[in-house]
Amino acid sequence: MAANGADVVAIDIAGPVSPASNAVPATPEDLEETVRMIQGFGRRSQSIKADIRDIGALRAAADQIEQMFGKIDIVVANAAIQRSMPLLQMEDTDWRDVIDNNLNGTANTVRAFAPKMVARKKGRFILLASMQGKHGTKDGSSYSASKWGILGLMKSAALELGEYNITVNAPIPGLVDTALTRYEKRLSESISETGRKEEHPTPQEAWDVRAATVPLRVGWLQPDDISPAAVFLASDAANMVTGADYEVTGGDSAKSV
Repeated sequence: MAANGADVVAIDIAGPVSPASNAVPATPEDLEETVRMIQGFGRRSQSIKADIRDIGALRAAADQIEQMFGKIDIVVANAAIQRSMPLLQMEDTDWRDVIDNNLNGTANTVRAFAPKMVARKKGRFILLASMQGKHGTKDGSSYSASKWGILGLMKSAALELGEYNITVNAPIPGLVDTALTRYEKRLSESISETGRKEEHPTPQEAWDVRAATVPLRVGWLQPDDISPAAVFLASDAANMVTGADYEVTGGDSAKSV
């Protein structure tokens, strides 16, 4: 976004979210590094430490951003946690906390920022879903359910906000190499999707096995593979695109309805 001319405010909890998360949590230092990267493109940037489960904190952030930057054009809802746990072995937090962060937090984001866009009759919401929301995921039911819910939220919000010239869309990434998925259990599950079992795979082993099943022969994508789709959805070129999901999967899309 910054490379294409946007000033960017980065909002993150920058710390542990829940015991129902397999990922290494982001740190305040990570958040500030993001700000420095944005500023490296010559754009204005600011960090805000907030929990998307707290709608009051998001509303306060929206007020702060509007005061500092004058307007809010684009909101990307991307914060998520993932739990790898069989459904019948889940603790309550394994289900509830994933849904509360991923789905309720995304809804909070729309509810907190939409009034700023409605007042200006212009805006873009980009809500990150996942291919795991379009197909089941063994030992990942809470994550898949949360991401399927985001698709329903996106389409409903698009119907409601269209009259205010606000678009709402959802990029759908395939498996992406981030901290959210970069842990041994997830690598093992990615191999098991091919019918093989490997308890302690190396990242290279997981890549090799999975890549053979993907049309573009990639084991997983990089964040930079996803970002052009988000930039498009935020641009004037997507003026007539709303209520749509936009898959960037390396070819996994060919294997799903």
